[in-house]
Amino acid sequence: MSEVILAAVSVSKYFGGLAAVDRVDMQLHRGEVLGVIGPNGAGKTTFVNVITNLLPITSGRVIYKGKEITAWPAHQIARLGMARTFQVVKPFRRMTVRENVTVGAMYGAGGRGRSAAVAIRKAEEVLDFVGLGDQMDKQADQLTLAGLKRLELAKALAMEPELLFLDEVMAGLNQKEIEAAMSLVREINQRGVTLLVIEHVMKAIVGVCQRVMVLHYGQKLAEGTPQEVLNHPLVIEAYLGQKFANRQTMAAAQARDAESGQSAG
Repeated sequence: MSEVILAAVSVSKYFGGLAAVDRVDMQLHRGEVLGVIGPNGAGKTTFVNVITNLLPITSGRVIYKGKEITAWPAHQIARLGMARTFQVVKPFRRMTVRENVTVGAMYGAGGRGRSAAVAIRKAEEVLDFVGLGDQMDKQADQLTLAGLKRLELAKALAMEPELLFLDEVMAGLNQKEIEAAMSLVREINQRGVTLLVIEHVMKAIVGVCQRVMVLHYGQKLAEGTPQEVLNHPLVIEAYLGQKFANRQTMAAAQARDAESGQSAG
C-alpha cells in the first residue's frame, strides 16, 4: 500500500453523554478512494467535521502526512491541503458562480499570496473542469441542484487539496447526473487527489471506491473492499437490508452465468 496520508486514532466525539463518534480508527492511503457508508445518524459527517475541526474532538488523535493535527484550527488544516464539501450545499447565493469559486481559490493550500486576478483565473479553470464553465456569470441561486453540487465541488477543488472529503455529492441527483458525478470523481482521483467519500448511493460506492468503511451508532462496524462490505451480514442487517442483499446475489449469479456462456462459446 502507498503511504498513509491521514490517520484517525481512536477518534471520539460526544454531545453530552451521547457518543456520535466512538473510538473510530481509520487509515487513508495516498491516492485511494475510501467510501464511508452507514445509516442516517451513524456519525459519518460528524467524523469528518471532527477531523477537519469544524467540531472540537472529544478524544483521540488525527495525523496528516505524519504530523499530528488534532484540534488544529480549520483554516490551518485547509492550508495543509485538506478540503471538503458539505452535505447541505452552502453557496454565497447572491454572488456569481465565478465569485463563489474565487473565494475558494484564495484560501486552502494554493491560496496564500495569490492575487485576486490569479484566483479568478484559477476559479475559471476549475469551473471548466467541473462542467460549469458556461454558467460562471450566473448568480449561485440560479443553479439547479446538480449545478449547486458541482459548485460546492468546484469551491473545494479551487483550494488545490491533496485530500478531499466529499459529503453526499450525489444525493438528490437523477441517474444520468449520478453517472456524470461518478466520472468527475474518478477524474479528480486520477489527477492525484486522495478522496474520502460519504455516500448513500451504492452504485457510486461500488463504482468509485477501492475500500469502504461502515459506521453504525458512531462505531466502525466493518471495513474492506466494496464487495466484502456489501456482503457482510452485519452491514446487511444494520444498513442495507435483505432486499439489497438478494439483488446483489442475483446480479452476481447473472454475471457468472454470462461469463460461463461466453467461455462455452
